[in-house]
Amino acid sequence: MSDAPETHPAPAKTPEAHPLDALTGGAFSAATSGERASRIREWLTTQPAPEQLQEVFKELSGRDKGAARAVRERIDELRRAKNQEAIAAEWADKAQALLAASKLNIADALAWQRDAAKAGAPLSREPLSLLKVQLADRVKVIEDLQHRVQVQREAAVLLAQRIEVLSTKSWRDAQAALEVLRADVQHWQDQAEALSGDPSWASVEARFPPLLDASRTQLLVVWDAFQPAVAQAVAAAEDAQAALPPVPVWADELRIARGVPVEAPAAVERPARAPKPKADPAVVAKAGQAVRDALAKLEQETAEGHGKASVGAAAALRGVLKEHGRHIDAALEQQVHAALVAAGELEGWQRWSADQVREELVAKAEALLKRPEGQSLGGRKMQETLRQLREQWKQADQGGTPNHGLWKKFDEACNAAHKVVEAWLDKVRTDAAEHKAQRMALIDEVKAWAETPAASGDWKAVNRALHQFGDRWRAGGHVGEKIFAELQPLWKQAIAAAAAPLEAAQKDSLARRHAMIEEAGALGAAPTLRIDAIKALQQRWQAEAQGVPLDRKHEQKLWDAFRKPIDEAFNRKTAEREKGAGEPTARDRAVLDAAKALDAANATGDVQQIRAAMAALEAALRGQAQERAEADAKEKSKPNQTPAPASEAQAAIETEVESAPDAESGAEAPAEGAAPAPKPLARPVVAVRGDDRPGMRKEAPAALGRGGRPGDRRDARPGRDAGRPDARGPRDDMRSGRFGDRPAYEDRGPRLGDAAFRAQRDAMEHAQQALKKLAAQAHGEALTQLLTAWEKRDAALLPSAQEIGGRVTPAVRGAWTQALGKAPAGDASQALLRLEIAAEAPTPAEHLSARRMLQLQLLTRRNDPAPTETWGQDAATVFASASDAASARRLQNVLKALLRKQ
Repeated sequence: MSDAPETHPAPAKTPEAHPLDALTGGAFSAATSGERASRIREWLTTQPAPEQLQEVFKELSGRDKGAARAVRERIDELRRAKNQEAIAAEWADKAQALLAASKLNIADALAWQRDAAKAGAPLSREPLSLLKVQLADRVKVIEDLQHRVQVQREAAVLLAQRIEVLSTKSWRDAQAALEVLRADVQHWQDQAEALSGDPSWASVEARFPPLLDASRTQLLVVWDAFQPAVAQAVAAAEDAQAALPPVPVWADELRIARGVPVEAPAAVERPARAPKPKADPAVVAKAGQAVRDALAKLEQETAEGHGKASVGAAAALRGVLKEHGRHIDAALEQQVHAALVAAGELEGWQRWSADQVREELVAKAEALLKRPEGQSLGGRKMQETLRQLREQWKQADQGGTPNHGLWKKFDEACNAAHKVVEAWLDKVRTDAAEHKAQRMALIDEVKAWAETPAASGDWKAVNRALHQFGDRWRAGGHVGEKIFAELQPLWKQAIAAAAAPLEAAQKDSLARRHAMIEEAGALGAAPTLRIDAIKALQQRWQAEAQGVPLDRKHEQKLWDAFRKPIDEAFNRKTAEREKGAGEPTARDRAVLDAAKALDAANATGDVQQIRAAMAALEAALRGQAQERAEADAKEKSKPNQTPAPASEAQAAIETEVESAPDAESGAEAPAEGAAPAPKPLARPVVAVRGDDRPGMRKEAPAALGRGGRPGDRRDARPGRDAGRPDARGPRDDMRSGRFGDRPAYEDRGPRLGDAAFRAQRDAMEHAQQALKKLAAQAHGEALTQLLTAWEKRDAALLPSAQEIGGRVTPAVRGAWTQALGKAPAGDASQALLRLEIAAEAPTPAEHLSARRMLQLQLLTRRNDPAPTETWGQDAATVFASASDAASARRLQNVLKALLRKQ
């Protein structure tokens, strides 16, 4: 055991607990600041009293300012809540006073909301939120009443117009519409009474009740005048002695109904209006001064933007105007009305506040990214929209106090939407770089193409390639203005170098085309139109146009200038030809006379006359009638006159024509000592073909060419008749071979004029139609006579063989005569079936089985004659039997077809 004295350690000193630890949950004895702040927040959730908060904040602010901040914020919040409660109570009293008032001014209701927000009143909490809704509903009701007043005013105008329109129509229309109008007018009055009886009617603006009263007065005046007028019109229509209504249209209508002539209404002499007594100048001056003072006050309040004060000033001005309005001049009255309108606009503008505009802008900014699928905005549209929204926000800030909370929401929404713009800008930059590279590559391609040999020679291909390069440049995509300004000169330089050879060729082509235009003008101005030269010139133009292309419009202008002189020359030639063809020749007159005679024969309906007239027209077409008339004239002139030299000349011509083939075939020429044949005189020209082809003109010999082929026209092309011995006679030496059996060409003489040709063609067509019609009529008449003879059993009624037609032989007709001369006997059912088979006519349904059986039997009788060969005997068998309606109908159908077959 140790001799050292035993020592006991002194116990550690326990810190004393803070008096507020029990209240705050040990916040003052917490070891760390974070734990202390946590305990303070937990204590604040228990909603301590303001005195406790003050005491804790006083003790804690010296130890831990971070933990004391939460207590201070709660104290400030309670202080603000207390202030807001007082403010809310104040503004609640004001709102209740507005609602309790019998007359609510819309401007006061809107100003209450604006001023309460400025004073910091909690409009989103009760009771202010409920009062705000009630005021808004009350304002909406008042505005609805004002709108309905305007609607009623328009309805009254329309009703009055309906009544006025009825006064311009018949009184019967007005009487018919009277009940409908009465119902409409009563309905309008009921609606007007409902408006004026509405509890909120006293709050309507002062200008609306007079409008409704004026509309009611105007409508009732028109209606009260319309009803007696209609009643008076009805009474006047029933009683001729009653007075006429005061409506002029109705009075005229009733006068006409009474048989009284309508007279122009005499002008009603109106008594001259009594001159307006002049007012005292002192009274006028006093009235003008009072109105000017009220007007100046209203203009001042309106200019300063005071909504409430402007309403009072406007009411004061209206009162002064009502009292002194009759003593002021028109200019001052116009100023008063303009000031009242401006005050009304200011009052309406007070409805909108800056915060409402900002809230709308925030909603628009947030809605940019919440659009429906398929309706999202593009980058450029989004950029423009954001720019406009920010400009509108700046304007809203200029008219009121900024709102940082709404600005933060608006800025966040705009920044979120701007991401779309950024993505679009990145894409635009990428596309611009790609488009620039493509355009540079196209410029290099044009430069390389211009150096190749393929870029010259085929000018059409060159022009096409240049156009393709231009299209590719235009479709190269969008680039910025600065980049485009750099690339455009390079492109113009490259394309100009590539197009230089084509432009030089086009310049030379233009010179050649202008030369051809001058040559065409010379050919068109020549007295004789050279067709071969014109064709050659046109071929040169076509070759030039196909070789070197020009601009379409320029080429069309050149072509029009080239063809104009040629067209004018051809038009002159056509006019000359038509002028010569307009004079009818003797042959045309003969054809026209024959066509008229044929038309007259067609009108008679006589077959013999029609056929004779057709033969005469054909003879006139061949010229026989003219030749016969000339021969008759010569025969008549022979006994009285000596032969003229012309007859000798004609004989010489005929002799020369007859001897021409022998001379051309190798016969010997007449002896030198023989007397020369007399020179033939020229025959008078009847018609000359207006043709200037080579060989057709008298001064130009026909060009030599290959011999004409059979079937070619004599006037087809030059050179066709060169190898003929006689252009108008038969060519026996050229008829051998494949086409040797063709007849000689017929001499048809000169061509007919257009009028004669059309006349003979129409007359021939009408004649053929008339003959067909007459033949059908004769066929029907003969068939009717035949059936009548069968029905009456009288052979004398049987038509002649000529009337029946060549299909019926005399033997068949004799058999029919014998059958009709006897009494009816036998069965004709099988004979009718054979006739229907021969005519291929349908058989009635009840006899179809018998027809099929007969056809089968005929197939087995190979040596018996067919029904088509014995139809005459079958018809005689039918005629020998008794006649009935069904059999007559069947016989008529088969004979209609059999007698027509030739």
